[in-house]
Amino acid sequence: MKNFNEIIAFAKERGPKTISVACAQDKEVLLAVEAARKEGIAKAILVGDEVKIAEIAETLNIALSDYEVINEADLTNACLKAVELVSTGVADIVMKGLVDTSIILKAVLNKEIGLRTGLPLSHVAVFKIDGYERLFFVTDAAMTLSPDLMTKKQILENAVSLAHALDIEQPKVAVLCAKEKTDEKMPCTIDAFKLEEMQKNGEIKGCLVGGPFALDNAVSEEAAKHKGMTHPIGGKADILLVPNIESGNILYKSLVFFAKGENAGLIVGAKAPIVLTSRADSDITKLNSIALAVLAASKQN
Repeated sequence: MKNFNEIIAFAKERGPKTISVACAQDKEVLLAVEAARKEGIAKAILVGDEVKIAEIAETLNIALSDYEVINEADLTNACLKAVELVSTGVADIVMKGLVDTSIILKAVLNKEIGLRTGLPLSHVAVFKIDGYERLFFVTDAAMTLSPDLMTKKQILENAVSLAHALDIEQPKVAVLCAKEKTDEKMPCTIDAFKLEEMQKNGEIKGCLVGGPFALDNAVSEEAAKHKGMTHPIGGKADILLVPNIESGNILYKSLVFFAKGENAGLIVGAKAPIVLTSRADSDITKLNSIALAVLAASKQN
């Protein structure tokens, strides 16, 4: 798949799935789930303040008769209920509405009704950038602060699983650093080298891993050729694994604001995909994320 139109079309084939929306009293979220319903990719259960949901729906001409609405005005309880709907099999996807990320993640990690797998959760953003005939996966720009080697391995594997859900059978993973040579003064370059060795030794499967890579020679074949790189990933990376949340966040926002990249994002590594976009994200970004979550849920099921 090369763009989000293809992702949405693919989600129509794999869906519909049911979304459990936590604190659904949010304009862009309601626009996104309504668009997903009309596209035939997802249904939604709206959990939150019923009065506020109804007021917003009326202004948007959204018929709540097309949805199940569960009235729960308390933010914490609404998140717990939304997660419980997924953990009990009533819904397939959790989506964040008008609530702080920390509150919904606490519900996701709840020991009794949460969606823990015992493995780290991580964020994967998917971008369509003009001039490129492929999608880019950026991880982790929003969840993991400063991952060690084994956490990076899990973040990498989470992203690979999502790429597989998009039928990218052997995604190319570039482990990004500030340079493409190992340097003991730059620990991330050592981690990158070790991750490539793990893949070569069979400890990481379903992908091709290379590192360290600087950004230019990870995404530009011309730059890789100019630097004399012969690595098969040179200029052809699908997944960009960043060294820490600062670099990931800067890369993510650069792609959004400078490159005007169309994007979507998910929290992965739980028992079900979690649509956890920013409050500032548009309804289009949220719809793209729902489509991505439908494919991820279909793969997990």
